[in-house]
Amino acid sequence: MKRVFLVIVFSLTVVFSNAQKREFRAAWIATVANIDWPSKPGLPAIEQQQEIISRFNQLKKMGCNAVIVQVRPTADAFYDSPFEPWSHYLTGRQGQPPFPYYDPLEFMIEQAHQLNMEFHAWFNPFRALTDASSNPNPREHVTHKHPEWIVNYDGKALLNPGIPEAREYVLKVILDVVKRYDIDAVHLDDYFYPYRAGKTVFGDDFSFRRYGGDFSNKDDWRRNNVNLFVATLSSNIKSLKPYVKFGVSPFGVWRNSNKDAEGSETRAGQTNYDDLYADVLLWLKNGWVDYCVPQLYWEHHHKAAPFEVLLPWWDLHNYGRHIYYGLGAYRMVGNPGFPWRGTNELMDELRDIRNNTRTPGYSFYSTSSFDKIKAPIVDSVTYFNRQIAFPPTMHWIDSIAPETPIVKAIPSSQGTLLTWQTNNPNNELLRFAVYRFTNDEPVNLSQSDKILTLTTRKEFLDADANKFKKCTYIITSLDRLWNESAPSLPASPGQ
Repeated sequence: MKRVFLVIVFSLTVVFSNAQKREFRAAWIATVANIDWPSKPGLPAIEQQQEIISRFNQLKKMGCNAVIVQVRPTADAFYDSPFEPWSHYLTGRQGQPPFPYYDPLEFMIEQAHQLNMEFHAWFNPFRALTDASSNPNPREHVTHKHPEWIVNYDGKALLNPGIPEAREYVLKVILDVVKRYDIDAVHLDDYFYPYRAGKTVFGDDFSFRRYGGDFSNKDDWRRNNVNLFVATLSSNIKSLKPYVKFGVSPFGVWRNSNKDAEGSETRAGQTNYDDLYADVLLWLKNGWVDYCVPQLYWEHHHKAAPFEVLLPWWDLHNYGRHIYYGLGAYRMVGNPGFPWRGTNELMDELRDIRNNTRTPGYSFYSTSSFDKIKAPIVDSVTYFNRQIAFPPTMHWIDSIAPETPIVKAIPSSQGTLLTWQTNNPNNELLRFAVYRFTNDEPVNLSQSDKILTLTTRKEFLDADANKFKKCTYIITSLDRLWNESAPSLPASPGQ
């Protein structure tokens, strides 16, 4: 009897862990302080390229379908910017281009798309220097040209969000990337106004007096500054390229319920609304962002911010946009104590997201953590994501699916060669999903385990086809926003 019970439990575990066909799977690749890439400043270009290819392949094997790469860590650039210097985290010297010359952002986008992964360009909007006592920037940098825009706080230098010209400058920098590069999304992290550092005061009294207008409360004015920035960035992204997504990754707690009835049952020491002046719920309600990745870096049953409380709270407060979840893989690094000692906590979080949210998705912070974790978490995540998943569609951006392919299945001793054609009048970036159903099993495209491959090519060799009595193939087209066409007519070898 006990054995039967265990078999049932195992079967249920497998069923409830089966991948959904739509699931956002990503990881952050941080460049500030060389956290994830490159491994150190000043590497030759070929080594930088090899390292980022290795990072992308690592995440692809773990089932990820997107990468979120920090391209502007401290008002500097990991791309050829007309406004800001090359980052010293890339080249070893602020303002010095890579050698031999290449454009890392262009290179990374190309590599990600070859792997059928989305590329989300991650910007830190207002950080100017990680060390306010040292400024390695060339004289034309914003910190030198506009010192009146800079506030020194907690040892860092920050662009003041309360100064309209400073906000316009950051908008100009980000929108330049939207215009010139084939990114899939603009991604902002959690740093708007800085995290509160004890009783240290953020020095914006002068700008409040000058720009505060009718605001009697500085906190409301600060929130309005960030709201204006987010709303303006959103509308400009969509004006330039409507298909480019806009996402933010806020701190994991919007507000505690003891401050606001709409807040979560948490006791976080700082919150988005009260300390970072980021009213994320307003952005979701107004449709200014397409997705939100709250940083839920706490475990189940955490005393102040339990994972099992925050996950359903954010899912409930999606307001028609996508909520994905930031997971703290870094918590497992060098942590010998419960609950981060083994794989259980992170895997439980992944299962909760997959089984209990409306648009499942997550991003790991951060990629290099997986190099340092002793527990077999990479194997666990890889198995958990063994089935291909497409990112969820965003109908408010585009819901028009591409045209259906016309397929041929050609048998051979090496397997079945599939070839197909499809009309693509707008010359879109198209991917193709190949489904296989064996031995007269019913065709069901909701089953992600039936997807053999995702490819941009118009042919595929199924080398395992001859192992089965019969194979039936369906092929669909997917556009860059992952709208899927109607299924092709079934194709079988010899028919």
